[in-house]
Amino acid sequence: MNTICDAPPLLEMRGISKTFPGVKALDDVSFSVYPGEVHMLLGENGAGKSSLMKVLCGVYVADAGEFYHQGQQVSVASPADTMRLGIAVIFQEFSLVPYLNLAQNIFLGREPRGWLPGSVDHKTMHAEARRLLDLLGLDLSTHTLVHELGVAQQQMIEIAKALSQNARILVLDEPTAALSDRETERLFEVIGRLKADGVSLIYISHRMAEVFALGDRITVMRDGRKVGSYLPGDATPDELVARMVGRKVDMTYQRTRGGPTGELALEVRGVSAANGIEGINLNVRAGEIVGLAGLVGSGRSEVARAIFGADAIHTGEIRIFGKAMTGGPEKARALGAALIPESRKTEGLALIRTVRDNLMLAGIGRAFPARWYSGKKADVMSAREIERLRIATPSGDQLAQNLSGGNQQKIVIGKWLLAESRLFIFDEPTRGIDVGAKAEIFALIDGLVKDGAAVLLISSELPEIVNVCDRTYVMREGRVAGELDYTQMTEESVLQLGMNDA
Repeated sequence: MNTICDAPPLLEMRGISKTFPGVKALDDVSFSVYPGEVHMLLGENGAGKSSLMKVLCGVYVADAGEFYHQGQQVSVASPADTMRLGIAVIFQEFSLVPYLNLAQNIFLGREPRGWLPGSVDHKTMHAEARRLLDLLGLDLSTHTLVHELGVAQQQMIEIAKALSQNARILVLDEPTAALSDRETERLFEVIGRLKADGVSLIYISHRMAEVFALGDRITVMRDGRKVGSYLPGDATPDELVARMVGRKVDMTYQRTRGGPTGELALEVRGVSAANGIEGINLNVRAGEIVGLAGLVGSGRSEVARAIFGADAIHTGEIRIFGKAMTGGPEKARALGAALIPESRKTEGLALIRTVRDNLMLAGIGRAFPARWYSGKKADVMSAREIERLRIATPSGDQLAQNLSGGNQQKIVIGKWLLAESRLFIFDEPTRGIDVGAKAEIFALIDGLVKDGAAVLLISSELPEIVNVCDRTYVMREGRVAGELDYTQMTEESVLQLGMNDA
């Protein structure tokens, strides 16, 4: 038995249930966290993880269930209740104010008062912010503006903000999704220091390596229910995945490669752009998946944006199915290109619109060439795509913002399928989605190329690149450092080519 569990739970949730119109998000879920432990929370997108954490932090009020803090029953009906209990949640979308400095962000709404009424004691605020940054090992000025920081540093500021509230239970939602390996190691060091200080962490992740490297306990959810809790030594990654999805999932994404290819779908010759890429040469043919790999910051997404016309190029030429790409995204769409962007929520979806509206968005001109919109036809077309892609939604009228990450990603892909695109640029298509949804996404991509489409795949997950792609271009410092075919691709060869000192 884990010695952490010998003490009483710091916090316990018993029999938590929560129902939304048409959906039972949580069904009699019990969950506990002990002092100084990292409790990993696993499950597919839509399994109920985020709903459970929103109940924990008072964003949602449970329909049924009880809360216990250090053995005493407590009420959790608002964020103020959870703050009083020392609970803080750091979601994937940060809540920082870009043009305030670090100290102002850390103490926003809780600024120490100065001796004059209504004034702020800036000296005390910056001194306390300095103490928190030192605790996290951050060598940053407290006067630095948040917009000047990278994603990893912003995440550390969110942690400092939580600690400033005397948080003893910290919830981290996919904290490494946008981090490099080096930044991830730094985060793990901080987690180790927090554990040593007695802080408890609830850690949501889809990465099995993290689950077993950090977890003291592992809880798996499926369809709004808790299906089991395990110690790391009592379960294998495959067993946990099977519990998450209720079926066996192939996590290697293997596919048959090296088959015949068709016409030249994309040709990039000597392209340089203001976004930092230089002299880019690459091509993609119909019927193949071509990878674009490299370290974070190497220029992969910048290449995708240049191809799609989101960033203007200075020199060079881009041709899509033999025709010159000389305009913006609308021109790229007209030529048959589709971009599934890295940030689906800000660049791929209209979150406050319905699933149907989002699916119809890119192909609305093709669907209604006479410019006369038919709601009935849109219903039929979107319903067919919802069924084909297995988008988990009560109906096409559901708002996109209410769906899980994996289902949102399917909507982004679906809108380009309805636009009859033939060249697909996938930028981190599996970021922040569960293993079951990942397998579905790769099955969909494989189906696209079998039907004659061309795919350019950008991924930070080297197993995805190695197991899926027919060829891979590796980026380094804004340039293509080399090309590997599938017989040459290993995680080591891709990484070595992408390193500065290779």
